[in-house]
Amino acid sequence: MTLVTIQNAAQRSRLSEPTLRYYEEVGLIGPIARDERSGHRRYRERDLDDLQVLACLRAMGVGIEDMRTYQANRAKGREAAGEQRDILNRHAVRIEREIATLNVHLRYLEAKAGLWDARDRGDAEAEAAASARVNAMLGELEAVFA
Repeated sequence: MTLVTIQNAAQRSRLSEPTLRYYEEVGLIGPIARDERSGHRRYRERDLDDLQVLACLRAMGVGIEDMRTYQANRAKGREAAGEQRDILNRHAVRIEREIATLNVHLRYLEAKAGLWDARDRGDAEAEAAASARVNAMLGELEAVFA
């Protein structure tokens, strides 16, 4: 059985050491085995697998409670498949909304850059067209910030 240090577990999972300690404290992982002599944490392969799952969930913006539920459901297998699907679908919908918002922001930034580019070039016609694009986007921006 391979046992690794917290430093190695942090490197492999791309989670910080304080995050690993916190995840153990709140029950997302562990309890983690300890070296009898030093008392230092020693992570098993199963712990590292759990950390990989948690790192992915965290990267997607999944909160602690959903992580806890997801981890508990992993052990249940098919019995919890519906709940696992629902958790992931709920976060997929959230991410789709975030992408839509970011797309509005991107289009606005591109329109404003076009406006300033036209001003930089001294092109009054292009500036007027870019200004119209910016003004047309104001409603979308207001909807995003509402």
